[in-house]
Amino acid sequence: MPRFSVIVPAYKVQAYLHECMASVLEQSFTDFELIAVDDCSPDACGAIIDEFTARDPRVRAVHLKENAGLGPARNAGMEHATGDYLIFLDGDDTLTPDALRAVADRIKETGDPDVLVYDYARTFWSGETIRNVQAGQLTEEAPAPFRLDDRPGLLKVLMVVWNKAYRREFIAREGFTFPPGYYEDTPWTYPVLMASETIATLDRVCVHYRQRRQGSILGTTSSSHFDIFEQYDRVFAHLDAHPELAHWRPVLFHRMADHLAAVFLKRDRLPHGTRAAFLRKARAHYGRYRVRGAKAPSRSRLRRTLVRLGSHRTYRALWTAARLKRRVAGVTGALLRTARAAALRLHYTVQRRLPVRADHAVFASHGGRGHGCNPGALETAFRTYAPGMRTTWIAEPEFHHTIPTATRRVRPGSAAYWTALARSKYLVSNVGFDRRLVKRRGQVILQTQHGTPLKHMGLDLQERPAAARGTDFAELLRDADKWDYCLSANRHSTLAWERVFPSGYTTLEYGQPRNDVLQQATSADVARLRETLGIPEGAVAVLYAPTHRDYRRTQRTPLDLERIVRQLGPRFVLLARAHHTYKAPLARSAGRVIDVSDHPSIESLCLASDALITDYSALMFDYANLDRPIVIHTDDWEAYEAARGTYFDVRAFPPGAVARNEDELIDIFATGHWRGSRSAQLRAAFRERFCPYDDGHAAERVVRRVVLGETAGLPAVLPLDERRPVPSAAHESAASPLATVPTPGVSVPVVDRP
Repeated sequence: MPRFSVIVPAYKVQAYLHECMASVLEQSFTDFELIAVDDCSPDACGAIIDEFTARDPRVRAVHLKENAGLGPARNAGMEHATGDYLIFLDGDDTLTPDALRAVADRIKETGDPDVLVYDYARTFWSGETIRNVQAGQLTEEAPAPFRLDDRPGLLKVLMVVWNKAYRREFIAREGFTFPPGYYEDTPWTYPVLMASETIATLDRVCVHYRQRRQGSILGTTSSSHFDIFEQYDRVFAHLDAHPELAHWRPVLFHRMADHLAAVFLKRDRLPHGTRAAFLRKARAHYGRYRVRGAKAPSRSRLRRTLVRLGSHRTYRALWTAARLKRRVAGVTGALLRTARAAALRLHYTVQRRLPVRADHAVFASHGGRGHGCNPGALETAFRTYAPGMRTTWIAEPEFHHTIPTATRRVRPGSAAYWTALARSKYLVSNVGFDRRLVKRRGQVILQTQHGTPLKHMGLDLQERPAAARGTDFAELLRDADKWDYCLSANRHSTLAWERVFPSGYTTLEYGQPRNDVLQQATSADVARLRETLGIPEGAVAVLYAPTHRDYRRTQRTPLDLERIVRQLGPRFVLLARAHHTYKAPLARSAGRVIDVSDHPSIESLCLASDALITDYSALMFDYANLDRPIVIHTDDWEAYEAARGTYFDVRAFPPGAVARNEDELIDIFATGHWRGSRSAQLRAAFRERFCPYDDGHAAERVVRRVVLGETAGLPAVLPLDERRPVPSAAHESAASPLATVPTPGVSVPVVDRP
């Protein structure tokens, strides 16, 4: 008996069915059967199902003799199901990678509940993916399993059948089946949740809900939308048959009224000439199931009036009045914004007429993020080595907590922001300041950059449209013309910056200030950081930090992080760090996978970890300064190189072992290659080329040169063989065996060969 029966009804989805079924069959969890139901589809759905059935014994085909609709098609699938749990997936949607494994693990954790509710994300034809706005209702922090009475907010999640796993024995015992017609999810989902003795949630996107431009059933103009009335009749009949559920009647009444209004207001759903009839039926249902004293939320009152009165004319009058109010507010807001912008321009003009303040410096990182990177290290150094220097940091309000108390905080676009840009002598950033910035005589602009470049930058992106994405190269050069200094970590960076940002600035090949802390930290610092991150004592913490992909619109990790930690064994912990451009976690923190995407300091994460897994991120150059193991994962090198372009092949000159896929990555740790002698040799050569100046004094050299005007007597660069970066926690206990992983049996080259 399989763990899951995945039931896929198919009707006129030939363009999407292959992707749907493949998303199931390619799951890392394999204990399932896939029951594909051809609902007498006039297109190639039946043939596609038969092709999959012939190739994979886990697929079972069910062909209906006549079109019955989604509900009866799912019933037909249930008749053939033998799994412990039922999972429904529409033929144009897909399961996310490793979804079934996550569902199986959560079901086991929560003691085989009657229903497990998991999350979904809407995917659009444009490539955009948006997670369910009610994802907070799926938190796993509350006790589980539970009953619906314990967490009624669960009803705020979209009431559909395909975001849940149902224990088949429970469904059979209660006799639940799907009715015919549109909106068949409604009389299934509400009764199922109310009848469940045990419910659990999984805070993970398991389904991608495709938002089709045309052709979806509910987006079709049809009189079948009148089926919604019978579906709610079935819901309230279920309540009548179960008096113990009477306390749910007000909630379901509100949901019904909102649902009826939503259907009516979707102008492409009801055929011409039927809208008045729909409103009359809606009014009748409102009166039939109305609960005395049930007050509608303020945001729903206008819609509720439409259903209660059944008068579209009255609704239109109220809607027009509300729209007029919004327009007046919008026009007023636009006028205020225009006036504010004009006032700020005047303010900036006035401030530029006032003297530049020689003891003021303003800093920014990544266009308004928190205190960090090279500007963050330099801001601290300015206050340390230039006594009396007053510093300002530009950041959005959500990052203000990262800024030291001695530093003034300003919000981008505010009057204080423009004052700082106009009056400060020193302007320091790792990307660039506002394009409206007018550089004044006496001002010094220091461009710190944000890492050693592996990927193409600046003018080299002109032939890479996927990466350039509308970059104004003329503006890029105008910005470079404002620079007085550009920082460089090594000769490789110097040659790249001077070619891709050609201008008259002075290059300071002094090292990366952000890496100073990597040389200055102590073992006590490492222990403190590991404790704050929740890394167990004695664990081997591996930092996984992939870069962003220019050829993808959304974040996707090619690695099954939960599988990796299982394979690596109980001593290993994975710290998952998303690239900041995605503004979203890389993974769900669970067990020995800890998502650290929102941690303010990447340097702290480097210090806390014992090894790094990355792909093409510039972090590899920084991490090499710690002289700790680095493993490079290059599963999509060709695609990355084609989209972005790189300055050298990291597979040919890596800082450590190279894995081409997940199994090779696991094998590298299993065999000890990750910290073996060959990896150490590769890392030493890499450090010699890319880390010559990162000795812990880069920021001091910059301040003494740029602010204090010193050209001689700068701190001498400490040779690589004399540096003593703080050892990792794993290094401290190196005598104990770390490689306890069963080898997958894959022959792994430490470096890829052409």
